[in-house]
Amino acid sequence: MITLMDKLLRRENLDLKLTPYRVLATSARHGFMQYIDSITVADVIANEGGIHNYFRKHHPCENGPFGFASEIMDTYIRSCAGYCVITYLLGVGDRHLDNLLLTTSGKLFHIDFGYILGRDPKPMPPPMKLSREMVEAMGGVNSEYHHEFRKLCYTAFLHLRRHANLMLNLFSLMVDASVPDIALEPDKAVKKVEDNLKLGLNDEEAVQHLQGLLDFSISAVMPALVEQIHKLAQYLRK
Repeated sequence: MITLMDKLLRRENLDLKLTPYRVLATSARHGFMQYIDSITVADVIANEGGIHNYFRKHHPCENGPFGFASEIMDTYIRSCAGYCVITYLLGVGDRHLDNLLLTTSGKLFHIDFGYILGRDPKPMPPPMKLSREMVEAMGGVNSEYHHEFRKLCYTAFLHLRRHANLMLNLFSLMVDASVPDIALEPDKAVKKVEDNLKLGLNDEEAVQHLQGLLDFSISAVMPALVEQIHKLAQYLRK
């Protein structure tokens, strides 16, 4: 589905620098996964002190924003926008900074899709993963890069809504594919994606809806608390 959405957006001349890595099943429990050279955002923050430091380390540039190359920032905000919209549409859950990866070229991408269609092991999950650290890397909520990020989110959402029939029809083919979160309520799986597309709204209303989701996700307190609990759990496990 992520690959499909990427192709649909590219067809509209909107390249959001997505990273739909390949997966090949070889049995019911085994398979191959494409390796993407990257590091978790959690490790970036822990080891480098922040996303800016990570980008400066690999692509220093005195004239660039925050001391690194401008194309890295452009790639970063594009990929953030793409995955915010896509993971919202698919209801991807269990989002924490160990499930967000970052490449040296600025691409942010998500892994671990064990929870979809709104299911989440954590309490009160936000509609999309947009942490304080991610926004700070754009220069904060009042920066031009954050405004550009929002514009990209709105544009991507509107484009994907126009291809709703294709996405929903293909998604309906997976109802019998034994995907756990689809198998829970197969009769409601497609409806959940359809609800997130908000097809009953016009374009202006759809943008306002997404604005509200972004505002709520940025200001939500519970995800930040859960992130700290997750970090402590990972530390104790090690």
